Amino acid sequence: MSRRIEIEITSLNGDVATWRAAGAKLPKGVLSTSLVPGGPVIGGVYRADIEQFMEGIEVLAVLPPKTASPLDPRHERVELLPKAAQGPDVIVTYAPKGRGGARREGGREGRDGEGRRDASKRPAGRPQSKDRSTGAPGGARPERAPRSESGSSPERGPRSERGPRSDRSSGTSRNARPGRGERPSGPAAPPMTTTYRNALLATLSPEQLPVAEQLLRGGMPAVRTAVAEQNKNATAQGRPTIDPATIERIAEDLLAKTNLALWKDKAAGAIGAGRELRLRDLRAVVTAAKTVSLDDEGRSQLKELQSNLTARLEVLRTQWNEKLEAAVASKNVPEALRLVARPPDMSTRVSAEMATKVVTITSEALTSDLDVAKWQEIVNLTVDTSIRRNVKPVGIPNDEACKALAVKNAGAIPEFAKLLGMKVPPPPPPPPTRTPRRPTTRRAS
Repeated sequence: MSRRIEIEITSLNGDVATWRAAGAKLPKGVLSTSLVPGGPVIGGVYRADIEQFMEGIEVLAVLPPKTASPLDPRHERVELLPKAAQGPDVIVTYAPKGRGGARREGGREGRDGEGRRDASKRPAGRPQSKDRSTGAPGGARPERAPRSESGSSPERGPRSERGPRSDRSSGTSRNARPGRGERPSGPAAPPMTTTYRNALLATLSPEQLPVAEQLLRGGMPAVRTAVAEQNKNATAQGRPTIDPATIERIAEDLLAKTNLALWKDKAAGAIGAGRELRLRDLRAVVTAAKTVSLDDEGRSQLKELQSNLTARLEVLRTQWNEKLEAAVASKNVPEALRLVARPPDMSTRVSAEMATKVVTITSEALTSDLDVAKWQEIVNLTVDTSIRRNVKPVGIPNDEACKALAVKNAGAIPEFAKLLGMKVPPPPPPPPTRTPRRPTTRRAS
């Protein structure tokens, strides 16, 4: 596909002229002088249609250079005349500050022009506008009654004593005022202590100390990052670098000790927090003990933490069972299903007797006469429980949304399939069990 560029004739050799792009060194090439109208002139600039090929550029046609437009023979530029400055389209006028008397008088005059309300409609005890402005019919301002020594007028009662202004203007928060309690804060995270870490660092040699500090910060990745950063800075400054393998050997020797010190600090903080510690944080500390090689002191800490965790779980299970029994006794089906779906602990299971009771009240509640919204709520809560396949609803309300919900959950509650005349879907397959792979043993040759 051809394109147009401006070329400059650089030399002539018989019927052949050399050219280059105007104002540049490349591209360049040769062309026949017969293509140039009126003959080529060295240094002349022409318009040329060219085609790019693998071997080079071929000039297809040469047009004469552009001439000045007949409308502008002197090459004069067209100037844009600036518009005259105009004021803003919207003028904003701000009202004067305060409540001036002129504004009130102007407002009264405006109301007078429109017509005052009849004075007979006003209450007798309320003074007219002029009376209020002057205080007396004649316009004379009455004298004020002398104030008593306490600073209060005889008509008004004595003023209540105020505290000193410095107390009222002090930078205290609103919650610190009397009568306002502070917002209760939630359970805090386990407090971290540094007792065991400091004791470990005190027993290390000077060459082990920086490695142990990095291990306490982030384990082996922190050590490798610190070594790489130090070697990078040393190379930039022309200093000798350190061997990463040597540092890793030192870190591997100290890794078990630092992990134990970290866990013992967490355990000490959890023991000190007591009941204020969140249950999930306590469980996390107990679970983390499986990744650490404990000593005698660590085992005693773990035993105390496990006893605390067991005691707190027993309290939660007791409360959960009491709430579940109360919900079943009052036939509060939604509350009973919520409690079954969310036990206090993953290891807590509903007893067989309680599960039978919940299934019975749930099946009796799911009738065709039940309110549509209530029926859908109970179905959605039933699907989230582990007793869903034992629930046998009595009926389905005559509503398209309820029927669609029953079809959707027919796999979780098989009784819906029987009520709808569908084929009962099979139960979901159990999750696949992973068999531990035995390590391959090599036979001695």
